[in-house]
Amino acid sequence: MLKKIYASIEKYINDNVKELIFLLGFYVFMTYPLPYFILVSGGTIDVSDRVEIVDEYDQKGSFNLAYVNELRGTFPTVMLSYIIPTWTLYEESDYTADETESLEDISMRDYLSLKESQQNSVKIAYEAAGKKFEIKSENYYIYYVVDFVKEYSSLKVGDKLLSYDGIKIDDIADYREYIDKKEIGEEIKIEYERNNKKYETILKVYEEEKEKYTGIMVYTLYDYVTDPTIEFSFNENESGSSGGLTLSLAIYNKLTKNDITKGLKIVGTGTIEADGSVGEIGGVEYKLKGAIKAKADIFIVPTGNNYKDAVKEKEKHNYDIDIIEVSTFNDALKKLKDYQK
Repeated sequence: MLKKIYASIEKYINDNVKELIFLLGFYVFMTYPLPYFILVSGGTIDVSDRVEIVDEYDQKGSFNLAYVNELRGTFPTVMLSYIIPTWTLYEESDYTADETESLEDISMRDYLSLKESQQNSVKIAYEAAGKKFEIKSENYYIYYVVDFVKEYSSLKVGDKLLSYDGIKIDDIADYREYIDKKEIGEEIKIEYERNNKKYETILKVYEEEKEKYTGIMVYTLYDYVTDPTIEFSFNENESGSSGGLTLSLAIYNKLTKNDITKGLKIVGTGTIEADGSVGEIGGVEYKLKGAIKAKADIFIVPTGNNYKDAVKEKEKHNYDIDIIEVSTFNDALKKLKDYQK
């Protein structure tokens, strides 16, 4: 029985070899990854679906994160980017810090940025709402590794630093002071964690513009204890820091009695720093289009070029939406409280 099946398969392949080769070639043509990304108009995410706070207050409207859809570069998508005016082509190198980085490094850095954005949002919102929060622990993660360091060290973006020369890292400032006391070329033994396993590697001290370095950039992420408690449920692909401002406003609104949404659908974008300042983001035109698609009433955007680009896009297409320009969390909070449709 099996011999008959194999014989039938062999006959089919022999009779249709040209068609099968064509189909295989067509599949490779359609899916082969190229070193490009294409940005297209995005959408919105209701923060209420991603943030849960114990005994949170109800709201009539909503705060929504704006995001941009990103397509992987293939032959068809790259060709379409030259035809469709709303698609923008970017080289893969625009996303990497240097030629040695991988897409995995980019993804991990975006994830770390999301975590930092979340912690900044919690800090800013809880302080503004007069709620309690405290730092439970500090954790240090590799954000970037200089290209030549990879020649002798196994550290990667996303690794968690544990110790240096047997000294537990309790404050990254102590590590910087330790480096300053070392000689150029001297090695430092680093213990780190990756995928819940511990490893060791070395870093070498070098000098640049009269400053000593070991070739890594580190993110400090905190574990907070909050009252009331808060939980996030963002998906893995919902990474990055551009939603920090909106997230902080959404958390604040859940913590306070007066609903600052006023029954409106609010879409926003912009990073949030630990001091409450708002930073510019990329792809603001696409995020505005996403807000329009979601029928938002308000689009909150960082001051400067982001605001200018958003207004220009609104006037160009005669969009029916109010654009609010902000520079800090408190600025955004005041303008929303004072806003009248």
